[in-house]
Amino acid sequence: MNLFNVYPLFNINPVKAQGSFLWDDKGEKYLDFYGGHAVISIGHNHPHYQTQLKEQLEKISFYSNSVQNGLQTELAEKLGKLSGYENYNLFLCNSGAEANENALKLASFHNGKSKVLYFSGSFHGRTSAAVSVTDNPKIVAPVNFSERFIKSDWNDIRQLEEIFETQGNEISSVIIEGIQGVGGIMIPTAEFLSKIKELCEKYNAALILDEVQSGYGRSGYFFAHQEFGIEPDMITTAKGMGNGFPIGGVLIHPKFEASNGLLGTTFGGNHLACAAAIAVLDVMKEENLTENAQEIGDYIENEIKDFPHIKSIRRKGLMIGIELDQDCSEVRKNLLYTHHIFTGNSNDKSVLRILPALNIGKEETDLFIHALKAVLDKI
Repeated sequence: MNLFNVYPLFNINPVKAQGSFLWDDKGEKYLDFYGGHAVISIGHNHPHYQTQLKEQLEKISFYSNSVQNGLQTELAEKLGKLSGYENYNLFLCNSGAEANENALKLASFHNGKSKVLYFSGSFHGRTSAAVSVTDNPKIVAPVNFSERFIKSDWNDIRQLEEIFETQGNEISSVIIEGIQGVGGIMIPTAEFLSKIKELCEKYNAALILDEVQSGYGRSGYFFAHQEFGIEPDMITTAKGMGNGFPIGGVLIHPKFEASNGLLGTTFGGNHLACAAAIAVLDVMKEENLTENAQEIGDYIENEIKDFPHIKSIRRKGLMIGIELDQDCSEVRKNLLYTHHIFTGNSNDKSVLRILPALNIGKEETDLFIHALKAVLDKI
């Protein structure tokens, strides 16, 4: 049997990782400045993370959600305290797409409405409803398409108001990323988020903040939307939550009532996943990683802002989009194959996406800065 060939692959096979570095099967060393799409939040193989997973593996790795699991309670309590959402409830699942699916579903259960408003440039996942609110027709199959899903332009308040004026009584929820990642590090304005919140309250629609990529300290806030003082009805999270172990979650406002069987999952919130997620929160707190994300993000921007071929820098904390005056693909390849540095791209072909671990230091950061300058100087 062969693998189903859906991923364009670099000819690199990492077999070992530590901190912000990877080594391939040929012994070559690489600087990881992308973290597997912002998944690696506390660095590869952090000692506390390793210890917690090993210890949990020796106890119990899995049982279903038909029994008590004290690790889930511990995770919910620590996440509530560190994020500032102690009065919310937590539903655990396995991925960002699954978190968004459950948030959309819960909103519809709550208000009995069926339409969902989403935005241009968005990416919310590849599963049924999540891909239907993703702005990429290439990955939306006919079975996923429905007129219930309404697209509005990013940061366009007038269009937002017009849609609510005509369809507001049918809109169940509005889903928006705290910062668009795949869309090219697009940041919502404070006025835009405030208007969405206002209209959701007026028309009894749920506001879902997708913080799958922009959450967990990446923006310099625990969740990116917290910079603007917005309180969503639900917050979805995943990528940095488990530092590579699959886990996702929905933080749910207390106004939503739970009932047996309303939501469910086989693997969500399993013992190993919770151990990984608790370890991440412990390290984030002990090492002040949210603050480090802001500090190192500021440092990167200040160091590279005058480099040639950079048109703009879109950034909050360590969620960074470097907009070039050309397609970034050759720059990205040069960084990878000449300087051995992993970076990312986006749907905006000119944007180089930077998502290093939140505990990245200046020494590793300087390797990236010097390499980027060398590549851009040669263009």
